[in-house]
Amino acid sequence: MTDSRGSDQPFLTLGIETSCDETSAAVVRGEAEVLSNVVYSQVDLHARYGGVVPEVASRNHVVKLPYVIDEALAKAGARPADVSLFAATSGPGLIGPLLVGLCHAKGMAYASRTPFVGVNHLEGHLFAHRIASPDLPPPFVGLIVSGGHTLLVDVARYGEYHVIGTTVDDAAGEAIDKIGKMIGIGYPAGAKIDELANHGDPAAIALPRPMEGSPSFDFSFSGLKTAVLYHVRKNPRERREDIAASVLASVVSVLTRKSLEAARRFHRGRLVVVGGVAANAHLRAALTAEGQARGVDVRFPPIALCTDNAAMIAAAGGFRHRELGESHPLSLSPDPSLGL
Repeated sequence: MTDSRGSDQPFLTLGIETSCDETSAAVVRGEAEVLSNVVYSQVDLHARYGGVVPEVASRNHVVKLPYVIDEALAKAGARPADVSLFAATSGPGLIGPLLVGLCHAKGMAYASRTPFVGVNHLEGHLFAHRIASPDLPPPFVGLIVSGGHTLLVDVARYGEYHVIGTTVDDAAGEAIDKIGKMIGIGYPAGAKIDELANHGDPAAIALPRPMEGSPSFDFSFSGLKTAVLYHVRKNPRERREDIAASVLASVVSVLTRKSLEAARRFHRGRLVVVGGVAANAHLRAALTAEGQARGVDVRFPPIALCTDNAAMIAAAGGFRHRELGESHPLSLSPDPSLGL
């Protein structure tokens, strides 16, 4: 694959992701070959506050991003002059962090007179599947499930998306983090609850499965969070392991039932699960097993591509530019509430 500017050099996309609390840069050759993917996590920085503080995240991105980019280029064996396209997350996300990554990418594009593309973070998650399984293209149903998003998308082809269900309140990962805080688990709680659930009884607490029986494909996890709050107040000695197992039993059941029903309803033989919560071992096991029982091929990217990372942004940006002919003006503004 050659550079769009007509040289014989390979087409390299430098991707930047700063939508929340991960500072990431990656170099992708063509549209799916990851040469480097560097992620600096701010988890320890925000743990003391019990969640992400946007201003703190923004300032930390400003400090770390140049070094992360330098490391990504070095690992890829590339120089800024070798880059054919700069791609950065333009939304959705936190306005301050988005501005940092977007402005840095635009500055590099301007300095080198190189095309620039702003990338939808949600589309980026779907491209984690393209990186991991380039031989398994759409059509498929995508489940994007993370700390900030829970939605079902019918993907006819890359670049063509039909949102068929979303959360009406808390995202799955957000609810898990808040429940973790209730039971004394630091931010972020997802991995710890996943681990605790291995030693708990999923039937110990009768928790609701909000909207599981609804004919729509929308989700709601606020009621689950409230139910756990009341239960913990009444039963302060309840084992954390049993709470974790019961919470995951509810979340996993809802996600599994709705996702596989969406695949059936839209006549898709494949379900692609992406986003931070896609790293959850209980969700992976349940969806894989139930998918096999129903004849649906369920796919998850590697763990490193589930959480926020720049490789997926570079891959999506490369596709948008090379296949769809898109590039964006340097006046592009971030959109914190950007939809798919």
